[in-house]
Amino acid sequence: MTLLLQRIFDGLTTGAIYAAVAVALVLIFKATTLINFAQGELAMIGAFFGYVFAVQTDVLDFISEDDTYLKTWVAAIIAMIISAILALIIERVLVRPFDPTDHLPVVLITLGLFLIINAMAGEIWNYQAQSPPMPGLFPNNFDDLIMVGEARLFYDAMGIVFTLLVMLAILFFVLNRTKMGLAFRAVSSNTESARLVGVRTGRVLGFGWALAASFGTLGAILVAPRLSLQPNMMAVVLIYALTSAAVGGLDSLGGAALGGVIIGLVNSVGVGYISDWEPFEFLRATPLLLSLIALLITLWFKPSGLFGTKAVERV
Repeated sequence: MTLLLQRIFDGLTTGAIYAAVAVALVLIFKATTLINFAQGELAMIGAFFGYVFAVQTDVLDFISEDDTYLKTWVAAIIAMIISAILALIIERVLVRPFDPTDHLPVVLITLGLFLIINAMAGEIWNYQAQSPPMPGLFPNNFDDLIMVGEARLFYDAMGIVFTLLVMLAILFFVLNRTKMGLAFRAVSSNTESARLVGVRTGRVLGFGWALAASFGTLGAILVAPRLSLQPNMMAVVLIYALTSAAVGGLDSLGGAALGGVIIGLVNSVGVGYISDWEPFEFLRATPLLLSLIALLITLWFKPSGLFGTKAVERV
């Protein structure tokens, strides 16, 4: 029971991180029906922005050294704002000029951005783990925990899950209680109809890109202390996030969040127990395989994902 609880805690923590990036992916997909392959790299560069303000510069030195977590949170918020502005520029300059019904150019652009941003980050910060490491948003020392039975529940794990819940609550409020959020929902539902009733679809899509970039940056900053901050850190996270979004439903924000938790638990609990069997020991080296199997099973019975909208074809 202790081992099960520990693996559940670990799965919920990693699942919350996958969910944060999956939600960012779904935001873009809802508006454009496209997967933004540069989402992970935008999140990574955002984490580096946070690192610059938290560690490499003295811009925030007016904050007391005793308030390390406050300084990191302020740096994270600044990084989210910068990432949102960068995403706005990318959408306006590189994406908006193309015909939204022709998906191939936009897909190629996001793939190109993936390579360009990764190379730029490597050139500026190199491909080694940054030293000193990225500070965490929550206490993450070995003794910062509470005991649940004999299982250890760390403060940063609770903080990551709580941050995901707050993030989803803010997103729900923005999309349902603000004018721009309602416009985004209209564009997501039917772009042409939204344009006909006067919605400025270009600005709305830019808003979606900015929102996705800021949420992805927060996810990257949460995961950076665990993976070590370096340009390739989001590659595996992006794969898990894509899997989470597909499991939950590519057009469902809540489904993407739940899909992240499911994949996190599959990766922690499922791989942990199944790999104890001698024929399946290889799963310890390839934990992604079990998540992909879970994805295939889900899509076999629910092609649109657990909470995705089923496509309706009119004759």
